[in-house]
Amino acid sequence: MDVKDLNKSQLILLAILLSFVTSIVTGITTVTLLERAPSSVTVPINRVIRQTVEKIEQVEGKTTVETVVIKEEDLVVDALAKNQSALFAISRDVLDLDGQIIEVSAGLGFAVAVEGILAADGGQVPEKGTYYIKNGSGKFKANFVATDKKGFSFLKIGAPLKEESKLSFTVPVSRDIKTMKAGQKILILGNTISSFIFEGGEDLKINVTRANAGALVLNLDGEVLGMALSRDSASFVPMTAINEALASLPKSSQ
Repeated sequence: MDVKDLNKSQLILLAILLSFVTSIVTGITTVTLLERAPSSVTVPINRVIRQTVEKIEQVEGKTTVETVVIKEEDLVVDALAKNQSALFAISRDVLDLDGQIIEVSAGLGFAVAVEGILAADGGQVPEKGTYYIKNGSGKFKANFVATDKKGFSFLKIGAPLKEESKLSFTVPVSRDIKTMKAGQKILILGNTISSFIFEGGEDLKINVTRANAGALVLNLDGEVLGMALSRDSASFVPMTAINEALASLPKSSQ
């Protein structure tokens, strides 16, 4: 049959069929090319796709689809906001040169359990002592629990220093660093905020000051990848190691 002999309805059906076949071929070709493309090409494409969502609304019985592009800076803001209350400033009592007790900074810590367990930089919190922790809900005493050979320690939140202080904090969602892909952004949340592009591997070299020791290392979803330490070697401790050590703590200390 010649195309000229087709009526209007048949022409429409033929056009739909050709469009359907073309879309399938295009999809297969695109997937094949992406699988063979280097990460320098696929990472930007995946980032654009990930940051574009479709917002579906029901308006007077009619469904409308609105495409909303989420900026990377919005993802950063949300990731930091999710974890702000999980972060605590740590201080401890020490003796000065005159033998007087003074309070000094001991870096940062963040909540890892709803029971009030914090993970901290073992270089700043190495042993038993008189510790204090502070976040937006107030200042509290903290009890030393244990230290780990991988460079971190655990503290447990104690009594408030003021009666009006009501403890409030969140426990961040953990994510294995192994799930990260080269080209993705990593955030450092401490007394200051910084970021860098992940280049692959688990041995991250993160330069932080003593004041930022114990800072949270996050992905753009606000999930915690680990902790930044203020040491030249092993400057990053993954959450997998922290969670394993947490699980092995005696129940009495939790």
